[in-house]
Parts: sequence; C-alpha cells; structure tokens
Amino acid sequence: MPVRSAARRRSVVIVGGGMTGMLAASVLADYADVTIIERDLLPDGPQPRKGLPQARHAHVLWSGGVKAIEELLPGITDELVDRGARKAHIMTDLVSKAPSGQWFRRFTHSHHTNLLCSRDLLDSVIRTRVLKSHRISLLQGTELLSLEGDARRVTGVRVREAHTDRTLPAHLVIDASGRGSRAHIWMQNLGLPPVAERTVDAGVGYASRIYRAPGAATGFPIVNVQADPRQHPGRGGIITPIEGGRWLVTLAGTRGGQPSGNNDEFVPFAHQLPHPIIGELLAGAEPETDVVTTRSTANKRRYYEKATRWPDGFAVLGEAIAGYNPVYGHGLSAAAQCVVALRRGLERHDLRAPGTAQRIQKAAARPVDHAWTLAVGQDVFYPGASDQPPSRLEKMLAAFVDKAVDAGSRNPHALRILLDVMSMERPPARLLMPDMLALVCFGRKRPHLEGPPLTDEERNSAAL
Repeated sequence: MPVRSAARRRSVVIVGGGMTGMLAASVLADYADVTIIERDLLPDGPQPRKGLPQARHAHVLWSGGVKAIEELLPGITDELVDRGARKAHIMTDLVSKAPSGQWFRRFTHSHHTNLLCSRDLLDSVIRTRVLKSHRISLLQGTELLSLEGDARRVTGVRVREAHTDRTLPAHLVIDASGRGSRAHIWMQNLGLPPVAERTVDAGVGYASRIYRAPGAATGFPIVNVQADPRQHPGRGGIITPIEGGRWLVTLAGTRGGQPSGNNDEFVPFAHQLPHPIIGELLAGAEPETDVVTTRSTANKRRYYEKATRWPDGFAVLGEAIAGYNPVYGHGLSAAAQCVVALRRGLERHDLRAPGTAQRIQKAAARPVDHAWTLAVGQDVFYPGASDQPPSRLEKMLAAFVDKAVDAGSRNPHALRILLDVMSMERPPARLLMPDMLALVCFGRKRPHLEGPPLTDEERNSAAL
C-alpha cells in the first residue's frame, strides 16, 4: 500500500485530460499530488470537445479494456450502465462479417463483455469520478511548452496559461496527450536521441452519423462489416448501439473509396459495403445528426521502450505511444491496460527511484504491442500503407490469421480463442498455441453461414 504521508511530499504532472490521463491520475493520486494539464475546456457532462474529434465515431470497449478500467476504478462499469451504457456479450450481441468474407456464428455463455456507449459518455463518467479526489487538480486551457530538466531526469514542465508562462515542478511527468503528442520533440530538446517510429497508413476515411433506432429495436446487436485488405478500395462499417436508444453508425473506406460528408450519400455508401446489411438496417432508422468525417486514421507508433537512453521522471502512455486505425477498436483498451501497467509498476518501485520511469515505459509497451499487431497485420496490405512492403513474416502471420478466422467462423472453440485475442485479454501469440493450431488444421468445421445471423425477432424489430 502507498504511504500517504510520503504522498504529501510528491508531485506529478499529467499532460492530457482524456481517458488515459484521468485513469493515470486515479492511480497516481495514491502516491502524490496530481496536476492534470489540458489544452481544452472540458465539458461538464457528456458533450463533444474540440481536442477529441475521433469521439464522434464509433468506439467499442473490448472486454480487456472493460476489465482494466474496472480494476482501476471499481464500480465504474455499473455507473456507466446507470447512465445508459450497455454491456454486450460477444458473440451473443455481435453480428460480424470477417475481412475474409465469413460471417461469424453467434453463441451464448461468452465471458467477453464489451461496453457500448458514446465516447462522450465514457469520458464524462470517468472524469467525474476521478476529479472527486482532493489530490487531483485540473488546469484547463493550459498548453505544455516543454519539459524541464535534462537528458538524465525530467524535473517538471513549462506551461502557458492565459498568456502567462510558468514552471510546474514534478517528481514524475506523464504524457497522456494522445495522437497529437509531442513527447518525441520534447525529449530531443533535452538532448536525447530521436526515437524510432513507424507509420502504416491505409488511407482510411471515416464518416459517421447518429440515428434513432427503430422503435422496436431495443437491445439490438452490434453489426459489423469489416473491410477486406485484399480488395481495393476496402470498405467497411459498423452500427454501434449507444445510450438513448440510438445507433452510432460509422462507415469507412480506403484510398479511392472514402465516404463523403454528404448526408444523401451516407446510406448509398452503406449499400456498397461487402454486404448491404447496414444500408438495409438504416432504411428503417431516423437520422438525428449530420454526417461527420475524418481522415486522421493512420497507425503510428513510437518505440519509446527501445530507447537506449531514458530520463528518470518521465513516461508516455496510451495513444501518445501509438495511435491505431480506429476500425479495430483497440485504442481505448490498450490505453487502459497501459495505466494498469503503470499501477503495477508503482506497487513495486518508488516513483522517484532511478529507473522507475523506464520500467513503466517498457511495461506500457506490452498492451501497445498487442493492439499494434492486430491493426498493422491487416492495414499493411493496403496499397501505399507503408514505405516498407509487408515482410515475409507479416505475410505468413496474415495467412495464418486468415485460417484462424475461418476456423473461428465455423468452430465455436476456435472462435473463443480468437476472441481472447481480439478482446485484448490474451496476446496474439495465443493463436499459435497447440490447441488453436489443432483446431485450425484438424478441427471440425461447420459450413460457412450464407448471410448475417440476425434472429427473426431482430429482423422484425428493424423492419427488414
């Protein structure tokens, strides 16, 4: 257990007031007084904010992320459900078409529970819970200018607030500023060498719109039509039920086939997906918003954990390490698991001790590796996605994953193992264990489904 008297003598600065920053603050408040620096003015409730445009698109919090958040903030899942979020059991509540074309079968008694709600609601409930702590303060409308210290140790940050610059000393600085992180620049300004990085950009564009679900379609499953990286352009889409009896619908397309922001073109685009089921479902739904679009969907990673020199007193978490194509839905889960790694690191090492920050950085890389492998394993095959063509190993792994997905679509035992990986509860190496290899190569397989496995009740409720 952390020593409370010691906490009074310590200070931590967290850059970024999004989900990662708030979760990190909840952990660090047991060890120090925490100041969160946020450029935006955060809303009082579940409302959009300028610095998080990706919140307008569909988010799925996989069970690995749900468990991580619940570990960090016990009872938070029930709070979210009380505010309108919904627990969805995968595969019971998921109708999904794989990139290779197969429809997955649905089954009950799955231990994988996803959480369905808008990103605005998720952030609002977490923010409200975390900011109740008297050890946590929030500086809004505040920009981080630089790290203070040198290449051996970060001692604080330089910030600008209301056109006034000042220095905030800190025993530990956490960068949780997301995709727009400038940590690699801040570190170079301290005299540290550049950090290795990689970008895999499939050129995916997103268009999203919120619909009022048909009156009888309560408890409707997620409907997901995944893009096939072997088809150009690749197109996909998802219907995510969210709070308030609404559907958040996101459509996606790669270079040459990106959806537009035109309201009249939204449903016709949905009919052009590898299966028209999303377009057919939208025919009976009423739009509540205009279409919003984004093109910032590249997978980009910085390999901080491989740095030969790392300053004490500084660590990077969540999407500030790596941002992913949102279609795979692993960004939130990876971020929450990064914070769990932070918590476990601080349980073993004093936050001021030499080497603690680097240990945290290496531990945070493990869930990032998981999410990165799942995203890049698909996206690297799109034309122009990377300046490096897929390696032989990537090709071999992709071929095996295709076989694993095929087995999962036809054998429930194989699907459960596949879901362990997709839900970020087990690493991708789980697919290479003997039991899964046996199922892929020799297991009994049912015929492929001919269409989406919606029940008659679901079809009737959506007026299909």
